[in-house]
Amino acid sequence: MFIFREKLRALTLATALGAGCLMTTNAPLNAKTFEPQAVADMLHLVLSSDRTIYTKKVVKRLVNKHKVIKASEFYEDEKALPLPAQMFRFGAEAVADKTDSFSYSLLSLWPINKQNKPTTELETKGLKYIAENKGKNFYGEETLGGKKYFTAVYADTAVASPCVGCHNNHKDTPKKDFKLGDVMGGVVIRFPID
Repeated sequence: MFIFREKLRALTLATALGAGCLMTTNAPLNAKTFEPQAVADMLHLVLSSDRTIYTKKVVKRLVNKHKVIKASEFYEDEKALPLPAQMFRFGAEAVADKTDSFSYSLLSLWPINKQNKPTTELETKGLKYIAENKGKNFYGEETLGGKKYFTAVYADTAVASPCVGCHNNHKDTPKKDFKLGDVMGGVVIRFPID
């Protein structure tokens, strides 16, 4: 267990994100004791819920059901919806602009976009673990730039047919046989620990 003030600030930020708003504060927070795994699990719950809702309630509904708009990685040029993975990345970038208390990313052993491949040994190990152990998360610690981090990796599964179709048919995909429910990558959450 560790005392965690900056991490509580991150949890407050994640909770605000889950509620549909972005709130930052530099006000001191009451110190609470949290296990690193519990903090990462709470952050992941908010992140995965938002992504699943966007995928199912926005993309799948407007693209497949109502056929009023499409989703595209070239959303600006094509006046389309951003892909769920792009929305996730935009959120991660917005958080990175507001705090260094935690970070998150969507990575894969089979990335369409090469910037989404693992960059640390622990990320690679975690992605392999979640791919081989369906339903289990991966937790570890790593030292980066002289700082110790808690790193958690959660399975990112195909929750809608547009996810599968996009990945299987993309010109840059290294894997073309995804099915609904398959692990396509992982959400990596990282924060410094004392």
